[in-house]
Amino acid sequence: MAPLRALLCSRNESKLAEFRAALPGWELERLDTEDYPPEDGASYYENARGKADLGHELEPQAWVLADDSGIEVAALGGAPGVATARWADDGVSRLLEELAGEEDRRARYVCELVALAPDGRELRGTGVLDGTITNERRGSGGFGYDPVFLPDGETRTVAELGDAWKAHNSHRARAAAKLSAAVDAV
Repeated sequence: MAPLRALLCSRNESKLAEFRAALPGWELERLDTEDYPPEDGASYYENARGKADLGHELEPQAWVLADDSGIEVAALGGAPGVATARWADDGVSRLLEELAGEEDRRARYVCELVALAPDGRELRGTGVLDGTITNERRGSGGFGYDPVFLPDGETRTVAELGDAWKAHNSHRARAAAKLSAAVDAV
């Protein structure tokens, strides 16, 4: 079967690399535009769908793929959540400050992935990775909150576990697996 060609609606090159690894049967390129809508929706889905809609409008003959991801911290009532991308210039430092002295360090990464087919059909995949927030940065891999996110069952942060681990286990990899299964079922 020929690879599914799609455009990723994102400015984030790290996300492109992560989705390429998580979707080996797909040929992904980044949609080249600076006009993405603001991520001010009430849910990850609304933000992802807004970017996918723009991609579909700009490239109606292509499959388009968009995500919104965030980190939800129990002690912060689920914050930063859907506002993760705009929560702070240095989100890791702010998170460590907000959790100073806090015993409950449970957290989860969430990814909502939306694909629109050329005919407008929508397919989705949601991925969650549970874990805790460490007391300090550890590791140099990944991006975002990876240096302080310790997945359940692991002794190393996502930044220490590296890209090969993320390709199969991250919240984006889990969302991609569900999306891929949905595409295969069509």
